[in-house]
Amino acid sequence: MSKYKLLQGDCLELMKKLPDKSVDLVVTDPPYDVYAGKGGGAFGKRNSYQEIEFMSNGFNEVVLDELMRVMKNINIYIFCSQKQIPFLIDYFVHKHACNWNLLTWHKTNPVPACKNKYLSDTEYIFFAREKGVPIYGEYSTKKTYYVTPLNTKEKKLYNHPTVKPQMILENLIVNSSKENDVILDPFVGSGSTGVAAINNNRKFIGVELNTNYIEVANRRLAEVA
Repeated sequence: MSKYKLLQGDCLELMKKLPDKSVDLVVTDPPYDVYAGKGGGAFGKRNSYQEIEFMSNGFNEVVLDELMRVMKNINIYIFCSQKQIPFLIDYFVHKHACNWNLLTWHKTNPVPACKNKYLSDTEYIFFAREKGVPIYGEYSTKKTYYVTPLNTKEKKLYNHPTVKPQMILENLIVNSSKENDVILDPFVGSGSTGVAAINNNRKFIGVELNTNYIEVANRRLAEVA
């Protein structure tokens, strides 16, 4: 394959076209905090394969099962809220006997909405890997927590609500893959994971339902490929 491939449409339908055991690493940020409070989720109840609902408190295993099929070995980072952590532990640790870590991103300028709750100043990154899957990288890339501001500049530039710091994504990719490995993001958004992959000489496959975001991702990846 070329350096990258972007697919527009429903991730479940499009991932079915990927061969078994063709992906070395998954790094993804499912849209769990968009339209919070509605039922289902990115891994949740679906009305059809053309419509993805967004995660709130609970979700099922349908997307994870498909990701398991396409990965050569279980090797996956999932940005999530604390509400998804028990499910992810149950799925990857109890059901599939994976090693796991919980990384955190602490935001120094969180949205000041805290009525009857703590600030939403911490985002979690759940990492699961099959026993025997190595961690590469070096001392400087292996931190388990990050402290940075929200990425407001790129949020405005790419018109996407949850753009992640590029440094975090690049560290995850360097730590858990080798050059020329294939990185998959089934919720590609504005394409930050793909940029991180290409910057580090990996190949990238991204899937995105939103046509506006896929156009932004295409432009960004074309600039670095």
